Amino acid sequence: MLDCKQLQDFCSSHWENSAIPELINYIRVPNKSPLFDPQWQDNGHMDAVVTQFENWCRKQAIPGMQLEVVRLDNRTPLIFMDIPGQAGETILLYGHLDKQPEMTGWREGLGPWTPVQEDDKLYGRGGADDGYATFAVLTALLGLQQQGMPHARCVVLIEACEESGSPDLPYYIDALQERIGRPDLVICLDSGCGNYDQLWCTTSLRGLIGGDLTIKILEEGVHSGDASGIVPSSFRVLRELLDRIDDCKSGWISTTEFNAEIPEKRLEQAKLASSVLGDTVYARFPFTPGARPVVDDPTELILNRTWRPALSITGADGLPPIANAGNVLRAETSVKVSLRLPPLTDAERATKKLKQLLEESPPYGASVTFTPDWSSCGWHAPEMEPWLERAVDQASQNYFGKHAVHMGEGGSIPFMGMLGEKFPNAQFLITGVLGPHSNAHGPNEFLHIPTVKKLTCCVAEVIAAHYANLR
Repeated sequence: MLDCKQLQDFCSSHWENSAIPELINYIRVPNKSPLFDPQWQDNGHMDAVVTQFENWCRKQAIPGMQLEVVRLDNRTPLIFMDIPGQAGETILLYGHLDKQPEMTGWREGLGPWTPVQEDDKLYGRGGADDGYATFAVLTALLGLQQQGMPHARCVVLIEACEESGSPDLPYYIDALQERIGRPDLVICLDSGCGNYDQLWCTTSLRGLIGGDLTIKILEEGVHSGDASGIVPSSFRVLRELLDRIDDCKSGWISTTEFNAEIPEKRLEQAKLASSVLGDTVYARFPFTPGARPVVDDPTELILNRTWRPALSITGADGLPPIANAGNVLRAETSVKVSLRLPPLTDAERATKKLKQLLEESPPYGASVTFTPDWSSCGWHAPEMEPWLERAVDQASQNYFGKHAVHMGEGGSIPFMGMLGEKFPNAQFLITGVLGPHSNAHGPNEFLHIPTVKKLTCCVAEVIAAHYANLR
């Protein structure tokens, strides 16, 4: 039997004395994903982090562990670890080490590459999303081995381009297919949690279409007093085009190609999750005074962020800073479009439809182009086998003191859809530490240290339960 108290003491100590100091050094490195750092090879930050992680992993001295940094031509590196077990079956554990860009708005004293530990939080880019994963996986396995607990063979993949949509990962999966084998359990630590009070299991992930939309109406900017009323503003054309996608008052998107039917079990789980979270479903976001969510019903909000499409504009070009905004009717406007898709929506089909809606019959004959640069399908978890459902719930009770909760996530992990297709018979535990206010991708991102320690224990217990179920 696994001694939960001994495991918890070990994991807490190992995090404090070994993993957190390494994570602090990791946060200092601006190893942005290739989408945000096209010169990543010349800049060397990614290689620096890979070397740091490799050195730390080797120091853990896990018996029989084979570690290799695999490098395919013109692709980001991948850390591959093969850890022998006492059973022939395989567990695949996944994380990534690349980061989102800096983002503005960090509060005074904090910054993306400035690790700051305040009470139970470690601030800085990438700690929670999800540089911690490598340390959590090996700490969990060390905790089991300290007690002599058997486990199945474990294969660990740590990639370096997840924040760019994992474009390199399929090539590595193909290249390493024989060495990976056919895992019957996949554990991914790149997801979120509804609170820091229990273990959260991700049941689905949304897909995503990203791209650049450019509206050009003039060859050059002209005096707004002379042209306004005659020449339509490119911004007004933009507003009209976006109205083709969603209802500006509700955000509702009705286009068939962007939607999918919500399974009954996911509706039930959303209701249960809303009963646990209540108003914190929306209260966890930093609304300005007087602002409110799109609806008041927590269940509808959970379904909105997990099973319904949603449009966002995440960037813009062609707009001068307000201080330099003269009376000019601008020649063109460009925006970055981000359309989240339900887990079961066909992203390729949806991308074609989005391009058609934006480019077809442009208002006033303006030049309109939409250039997709990201398209990924979502993921819908297979039904959990009884042993796994029991294991995650028991682990949550042992280390958090509360039952586990199952809920979809609004983000995307392209790797999961790929694995679901390659290993259709595998079971999945998708979880993470991105809870209220942790703010991955934004300013003031932090890792909640008590949660990562408890999550590490949960991962260890599930790995032990997997072995027990095999026997």
